[in-house]
Amino acid sequence: MASLTDAREAPERQLWDEIHAIHAGMLGIEGAHMHFQPMAPNVDVKTSTIWFYTKNDTDLVRAIRADTRAHFCVVGKNHDYHACLSGLLEVRRDPAKIEEYWSTVTSAWYEHGKQDPLLVMLALRVDDAEIWASTDSTLKFGWEIAKANLTDEKMPDVGVKQHLTFPHYH
Repeated sequence: MASLTDAREAPERQLWDEIHAIHAGMLGIEGAHMHFQPMAPNVDVKTSTIWFYTKNDTDLVRAIRADTRAHFCVVGKNHDYHACLSGLLEVRRDPAKIEEYWSTVTSAWYEHGKQDPLLVMLALRVDDAEIWASTDSTLKFGWEIAKANLTDEKMPDVGVKQHLTFPHYH
């Protein structure tokens, strides 16, 4: 359950926790006439970077240029948390990162393992995000809707929206 208190008081920590808890989100390039595609995130909290394994022969990789911006959209595992992150996306062949996030699931996609000639990583250096956390309590939701319908000045308090910015790391 997404904590509304965390969304108000510790939204950055909550964002990374929610991303750690999911298997995939949707990644897409700004301005490209391509559909977003599911990608498994690997988060480096210290640098606000999300790493993705992929192959260098994909349409997504071929569309990346210098200064390419992308969005990564997330729905929390309990469907009460949503986020859209954006930043610069680059293709990297970083052996240390390949090793750091490698798993048996990842290895199933690469015939030659960590040495696969098609294996590259995408690094999304997040600089901006919006989050939406909502209650999953039907009782609280119903109560807030009833209160809002009974008074003219009250909006239902069923969620939190926050805008986050992240420092640039090099």
